[in-house]
Amino acid sequence: MSRAFPFEYAGNLHIHTTHSDGAGSAKEIAKAARTVGLDFIALNDHSYLTQLHTEDEGYHNGILILVGSEIGRRFHHYLAYNIKDQVDDESYSPQEVIDAVNRQGGFGFLAHPFEEGMPFLENSTAYTWNDWSVSGYTGICIWNFSSRWKENVKSFWHGIYHLIFKTYTVKGPSQKTFAMWDRLCLKRQVVAMGGSDAHGASMKYGPLRFTPLSYRYLLGTINTHILTSSPLQGDFITDKGIIYDSLRAGTCFIAHDGLSPGKGFRFYFIMGKNNERLEMGEEAPFNPGEAVVKLPGRGSIRVIRNGSLFKRAYGDELSIKVTENGVYRVEVFRKTPLSGWRPWIFSNPIYLR
Repeated sequence: MSRAFPFEYAGNLHIHTTHSDGAGSAKEIAKAARTVGLDFIALNDHSYLTQLHTEDEGYHNGILILVGSEIGRRFHHYLAYNIKDQVDDESYSPQEVIDAVNRQGGFGFLAHPFEEGMPFLENSTAYTWNDWSVSGYTGICIWNFSSRWKENVKSFWHGIYHLIFKTYTVKGPSQKTFAMWDRLCLKRQVVAMGGSDAHGASMKYGPLRFTPLSYRYLLGTINTHILTSSPLQGDFITDKGIIYDSLRAGTCFIAHDGLSPGKGFRFYFIMGKNNERLEMGEEAPFNPGEAVVKLPGRGSIRVIRNGSLFKRAYGDELSIKVTENGVYRVEVFRKTPLSGWRPWIFSNPIYLR
């Protein structure tokens, strides 16, 4: 609390390679990440974590590659980070998976908990999270580009339309996701992250074979921006720690960078006689103060308190007096010429207890 977080880095946190059901190697994906201006990526192949795979970790083409795992079979997919040994997803319960990750010093996020699946070709098969009695997880992936894109595809022609206009038609986090996240945050700090769930895989329809969502495209969409008190050093071990510390703490936000770059967004709270500053993810006993929102471009700003709309404004900056305790977060929508207001940036909360 009260530290400065002047450094910002953007990364994509949910990517699959040829080690599971992805189409590209780690180095190929790093090249795509560099093309779209990312600082880091995290690979989460399905139930695959070996010494060979972890050797992919490190800097490639100036991009820091981190290796985790997506643990889970039919339901309860868990995005785990900072682990060395693969966790059993055949016999472990969801709670046992979380506990096993924690025992390794790792942490994780519930993946696409309320996804609905693609009606066309995939019969709306969805890999949801159903057991909400679990504890010990760091947070939730609230926004997954691939999941939200697939839910729009109800027919061949829907698919064509949403391929052509995919940047402008993808839906934001679902209301079910927001409702659950807000309820959980009333009890404890629950970090939100977002990602692309990139596979780079091709699809076949009759004689046609195509790649609807390439790595290069997806890695430029829904990214997680971390805020840090110190810059990345170019050293893998040091920088891995900096990034993971931010993700654990929730000093980060989620942006659809393909809609408009989110770099420069800030949400903080100034309180008390000493003008103490709290950043996203931080918690403190409540004192009246001022919430500040700054955007890298103009947008529709919604400040949410305890799951309900607290303040709405339009512009690139907002300052509001806060006289009640609560869990405060920010949603930002950006106006586009073709599709009107589209979801753009979602902050982690500031917890004023």
